[in-house]
Amino acid sequence: MDEWLRWLETLHPKTIDLGLKRVRTVLNTLSLQEPSYRVIIIGGTNGKGSCVAFLESIYREAGFHVGSFTSPHLWRFNERLRFNGAEVPDDTLIELFEIINEARGEVTLSYFEYSTLAALLHFVRSGAEVALLEVGLGGRLDAVNVMDSDASLVTSVSLDHQTWLGTTREVIGHEKAGIMRHACPAIIADRDSPISLMTHANRVGALVEQIGREFDYELDGEQWCYRGRGGGLRLGLPRPAFGGEEQLSNAAGCLAVIEALKKILPVDSGALFRGLENARLGGRMERRDINAVQWIFDVAHNPAAASALAKELSQHPVAGRTLGVVAMMGDKDCSGILAPLMPLIDEWLVTQTGEDRDALPTVLVETLGAGVLSTVCLDIEAACELARLNSEPGDRVVVFGSFYLVGPAMLALGLYSAPSQSSELTAKWTGV
Repeated sequence: MDEWLRWLETLHPKTIDLGLKRVRTVLNTLSLQEPSYRVIIIGGTNGKGSCVAFLESIYREAGFHVGSFTSPHLWRFNERLRFNGAEVPDDTLIELFEIINEARGEVTLSYFEYSTLAALLHFVRSGAEVALLEVGLGGRLDAVNVMDSDASLVTSVSLDHQTWLGTTREVIGHEKAGIMRHACPAIIADRDSPISLMTHANRVGALVEQIGREFDYELDGEQWCYRGRGGGLRLGLPRPAFGGEEQLSNAAGCLAVIEALKKILPVDSGALFRGLENARLGGRMERRDINAVQWIFDVAHNPAAASALAKELSQHPVAGRTLGVVAMMGDKDCSGILAPLMPLIDEWLVTQTGEDRDALPTVLVETLGAGVLSTVCLDIEAACELARLNSEPGDRVVVFGSFYLVGPAMLALGLYSAPSQSSELTAKWTGV
């Protein structure tokens, strides 16, 4: 499996090369262009993975066979392809890769394009009834957009990946809107969405529903209520078990999708409740205790996500100090990501992930500015070890800035073991 993944990284000359021609060519060769399952494409800047988790859990509780394709992964590639909640095992993935390799001929595919085709092929072979496809980058030219969807969901639009998508929300919104289809539900879970989203929706004739207009939510103590297009309320819904309050917008968007597709994918109230209650997703304000120190892991890697993380931290203060373990990619808005957290973090442990796109730790330290207590750590394991040594009971450690940091950090702390290795979490230190 590792050999295959290393080879996939070298097959296409560009790591990121947006466009649908290559993947459509191989899709047609594999006769996957008209699948038997229903397709829901989820795009947006933040919250895509969360929405896949909600929809996957709800539709599974309703009795459907559900395929899910997400990216990136936290620990292992297999997380990207799930069927009925289970990761696709190595031997099945290798078989899929071999079939695609034979079908592609002289066509070179990027790592993400190859992954997308593997997911689509597996869902057909496994008898999926619903396929949840998370956009990797943008939407209009992303590989998953090669499929015609029964519904689309745009979670939010903010600045990220400007090198590829544009430098304004309006331009980025146009790219995100590319997943909308004629006469199909197009759900927007962004209350202040760019005009370009609605403009494109009207141009293609999508059936738009936007939060704050056709649907919305409101808090009700420890639960929440959903109001749909008909004005009726679903009362007493369980709050998401991961993330912060921003997840309610994502969950409401998912309920709008379910409501829009209820004639072809019926979901009863019990399945809806259980699905929301049982949905799980790692690395989204994920809290763990190690020796009476609260550790928080969050994949926030753009200013909007960092602001949401800062809001949650400020609403839940701790008695002691807050330490921050941070690493991020060099093509990110480093200052925009760090700024919301600076008033909340007392000591910074700056490191790097080992990826080619890494921001240099020295650059991050310079961004933090003079007078800020910071230490450069050689790697993620060293940063976590130093955070453990420098923290005391009642303190908090926040690990954020990249998927490529959060997953390895949890691995270094003994908070994850692959399903094939153990069914239980292991811990390097006591008190987990």
